[in-house]
Parts: sequence; structure tokens; C-alpha cells
Amino acid sequence: MKSLKLVAVIAAAGLALTGCSAGQITQTSNQVAAVDGASGATENGEIAVQDVTVVLAENGQAALKFSATNQDTSMKDHTLQSVTVDGTQVQLENNNTIKYNCVLVADSAEGLDRLPQDKENCIDYTASSLPNKDFAYGGNAPVKFNFDTGAVEVTATVSAPTLASGQVDREN
Repeated sequence: MKSLKLVAVIAAAGLALTGCSAGQITQTSNQVAAVDGASGATENGEIAVQDVTVVLAENGQAALKFSATNQDTSMKDHTLQSVTVDGTQVQLENNNTIKYNCVLVADSAEGLDRLPQDKENCIDYTASSLPNKDFAYGGNAPVKFNFDTGAVEVTATVSAPTLASGQVDREN
């Protein structure tokens, strides 16, 4: 009889603990990235850019991070002709043609090295760089993308680089 009561107490305790966490909001459920990248699209909607951020390296070098998606329903390839940050030309390493339903991902060379790359799913990667004109963390800079199908203008945040996990020790 005692073992039956013990089983009932254990079952009730388990249900009580489960009920305590049901419907609760977690600490991270509504958190977002510290710096959201800017987003925009050409007027005709054929190209969209997301996560546009000016990234500064620890050595002061600057790069532009973004993803450009070709969402043209006529299934045409499009070309990124130029990108400027505050009037300064951004240097892109690779071909800037974006095939239909594909993505061009740009970041600093170091950022791309840390990024797991999937070349089988129509994603092209390119390293970017630009002169650092006294960009400051947390500041903003106007960015203009010129595609063969139109332009996209956004205001991008200037961000510190994402540090590699386990590589930096914070002082107390």
C-alpha cells in the first residue's frame, strides 16, 4: 500500500512541476539581435536586400554585410552593378550576377570564413571591403545598391564584428 501512495505522490509532483512551466514566457523568447540589419527592395520588388550592416573589424577595417535575393517572377538573372556606403564605393570580390530565386551573401573575408557556406542551394558568397571613413560602432551610414533593375537605398547600422565563441575572455 505504501508503494502505491509513493507512486501517486511522485506522479502528482511530476504533474505539478510540468504545470508550473506550462504557458510561461522564456527569457529569450522576445529577444532580437543587438544590431538589426537594414532591409529594402527595388521599387518593382524584383530584388530584396536584408541584413545590411557596416561591419568594423578589430583592426579598423570596414566591410558591408548583406544578403541580396533575386525574387523576379519573370525568372530573369539580375546584376548588382555597384554599392556605395556614404558615397564611397564598396569593393566586392566575386561575380555580382544573382540568378533567379538565388541569393548573394556579402561580408568581410573574416566574416565569410566564420560562416558555414552552402553552395548547393543557389547561394553565392562574396567578400566585401571599403575604406573606414571614421565609422563608429552604433552609428549609421546611408547605403545605396544599384542593380540592373533598380536601386535600393537603406540606412545601415555600423556594428562591431561578431567575435568567435570561446576566443575572448572578458575582464571583470
